[in-house]
Amino acid sequence: MMSGKTIVITGASDGIGAAAAKILKEKGHDVIIVGRNPEKTEKVAASLSAPFHTVDYADLQSVVRLAKELSAYPKIDVLANNAGGAGNKRTITVDGFERTFQINVLGGFLLTRLLADKLCDSGATVIQTSSIASNLYGAGLDVNDLQNEKSYSPFTAYGRAKLCDILFTRGLDKRYRSKGINAVAFEPGVVRTNFAAESTPFVRFCYRSPIKHLFTISPERSAARLVRLAEGEAGKDFLAGEVYSGRKPMKLKFRDENGEAADILWNSCVEMTDKYV
Repeated sequence: MMSGKTIVITGASDGIGAAAAKILKEKGHDVIIVGRNPEKTEKVAASLSAPFHTVDYADLQSVVRLAKELSAYPKIDVLANNAGGAGNKRTITVDGFERTFQINVLGGFLLTRLLADKLCDSGATVIQTSSIASNLYGAGLDVNDLQNEKSYSPFTAYGRAKLCDILFTRGLDKRYRSKGINAVAFEPGVVRTNFAAESTPFVRFCYRSPIKHLFTISPERSAARLVRLAEGEAGKDFLAGEVYSGRKPMKLKFRDENGEAADILWNSCVEMTDKYV
């Protein structure tokens, strides 16, 4: 019988993260719940008899605190960077970065960077939750304009951020596979959650409409994709550095065959987070 893993899931107070945590806990894994809202996060954790931590990715000092707390665990077999969100206007965080980019990309990047030694020692899998929006709205990504200063819309900002999550996965694989980390990303489908509560009217309609079942899937069905990767073995159940849609790698519209864009993104994120390390 497979021994249980220690699995950290961010964005686990609702939706995909909460559903995946429940499934993994029932399968005998030690799940660590991380969420932004203290009450919701504690409620999910209590229902699973699991430890929990809070974090606000719009404040990178909060990520630093979280990393210190997580470092106290003996091992981390899986880090699921699942936290994210979409807004309806361009805003700047207390750290000076565009909010959609920070909460979807930079927060998870910093957490992974701060935990890198423990993740390497644990032979961990790092899972990035991306989105089909990376193809629908992110293909025009300019890695020299990560703050969306040249142009902004809620759709493109979110799509570009989720594409960056895929490029981050490639960058992590390139730099850390030989050190023990297996990096992989997945797109969860369009899920029935409260995810887009702060987004545009059309996006809110898609998530709240009485007929949303026609174009969305349940959190449990989507969570199964995360669970498969969390329990999986690189090289056997998934290819490190890839992004999956279901059980198959997802073809990207954005072309980066030589990895130049992924390198620019990685180096930019390093520069942005150096002061917090």
